[in-house]
Amino acid sequence: MKNCILGLVMLLGYLSYSQGLVCLPEDKLAFENKISTLETQQAQNPGERLVGIGKSFIGTPYVAGTLEVAESESLVINLRGLDCTTFVENVLALAIIYDKRDPTFDAFTDVLQNIRYRNGVLSGYASRLHYFSEWITDNEKKGWVKEVTQYLGGVPMEKTRDFMTSHRELYPHLKSQENYAAMARIEKGLKSQPVYFLPSSAIAKQEQLIRNGDIIALATSIDGLDVTHTGIASREKDGRIYLLHASSKGQVELSNIPLTDYLAGVKNNIGILIARPTF
Repeated sequence: MKNCILGLVMLLGYLSYSQGLVCLPEDKLAFENKISTLETQQAQNPGERLVGIGKSFIGTPYVAGTLEVAESESLVINLRGLDCTTFVENVLALAIIYDKRDPTFDAFTDVLQNIRYRNGVLSGYASRLHYFSEWITDNEKKGWVKEVTQYLGGVPMEKTRDFMTSHRELYPHLKSQENYAAMARIEKGLKSQPVYFLPSSAIAKQEQLIRNGDIIALATSIDGLDVTHTGIASREKDGRIYLLHASSKGQVELSNIPLTDYLAGVKNNIGILIARPTF
């Protein structure tokens, strides 16, 4: 069991745990409550499990920059405030540990680190999977998801992923020359890693091939950037796919219109990437 070290971390009043783990006691309690909720669910497959867990977060406040709470990179646990990526990561981690029948806090932190960091290794700011297209590729290697965009009619995304170093001023941790250089090396390596997206014009035709619980990432036309938002596909009673996500409008919610209609209102959106849970 990871023991609590009494002390104050730099921002937001977080308590620090051993082995680079940062969280509050309230998050440990939130985890335990979430596990109790899981025991009442009757999911038939990983996708249904993700949707069930994701819906249990509806109403949880949206909080931007939830991982930027310490000077040095640490595994941040925050189940009480989520951004779009941490929502997906926490839901996926909870689903995996429940599937493995090891619903303990230690197992959760281990799986969350594995999901969030390149090759599962936390070794500084650049080791985090900042570009969601790389997040998909890395987590496919780990066996947690499968990239299915290219099999559903996806086409290559012809762009360089260098938004972070091109907009260094937007990322406080890139003020460090060490972090900046490390991120530049990562971006250079991404040039040889293909990315596929399903164009907006093709989504309606392929909607029936998107499964309940698929992880959806919104592709963008912004130079140097692959994805601007993420969520989970939820097939509702009308047979349509809706987006379950941590909305920057304020909280985790289910879109009130189908995914295709929702995307039409997203600035700079050009389509979606799709990753299917496979654990």
